[in-house]
Amino acid sequence: MIQPLRIFLVDDQTVVRSGFSLVLSVEPGIEVVGQAANAQSALDQLREQPVDVVLMDIQMPGMSGLTATRHVVQEGLGKVIMLTTFDRSDYLFGALEAGASGFLLKTASAEDLVTAIEAVAGGQALLSPEVTLPLIQRIVEEPSGSGVTDKPPAEESQHRTMYPEDLLAVEALSQREKEVLTLMAQGKSNSEIADDLFLGLATVKTHVSRIFAKTRSRDRVQAVIFAYRTGLAQPS
Repeated sequence: MIQPLRIFLVDDQTVVRSGFSLVLSVEPGIEVVGQAANAQSALDQLREQPVDVVLMDIQMPGMSGLTATRHVVQEGLGKVIMLTTFDRSDYLFGALEAGASGFLLKTASAEDLVTAIEAVAGGQALLSPEVTLPLIQRIVEEPSGSGVTDKPPAEESQHRTMYPEDLLAVEALSQREKEVLTLMAQGKSNSEIADDLFLGLATVKTHVSRIFAKTRSRDRVQAVIFAYRTGLAQPS
């Protein structure tokens, strides 16, 4: 018998946790196995019982969702979907850098919630051109000191930083791999990239795998962040 996906909810707002729990309770193949009102409590529980997917609020009292996400990912306690809003793109980028597999609006429909969970549990990243890509572009377009006053702590705000290993990774990419990565950053699927570059789908998948390895990206979201951070992709 196929085991249900094990989900853990982390949000300091009871109404959000209750709402998501209620929605998921009627979904076959999904089981909410735990909840926490703060990041530390979540980590304590997850270390005792890892799960498939964690729905993690970004902004909470005490330890932030960003810090908690790093622990969850590094310790292999589950894959993380961040709960966010459009007006906190600074936090969103930090969440993706911390290792989150994507993000979900707290106002998401039941269908979108279930789709997101199943996608992330299946090893996919939530890189929707309609949502994720514009937010990444918005972050890249914001100059330093743009007037955002409520930022994450300094150690958690690492976007737009060029590291020496990034330069080495860029040099390691072949010209074709750079072309594929640029199209990935435009939100295109493997099949669309294959059509654009007149390549076979298997060939594109091979290029994507090599891009992940050379850029040390966990998934498509991380690779796209790398592309924007290093200038291989530019906001349109």
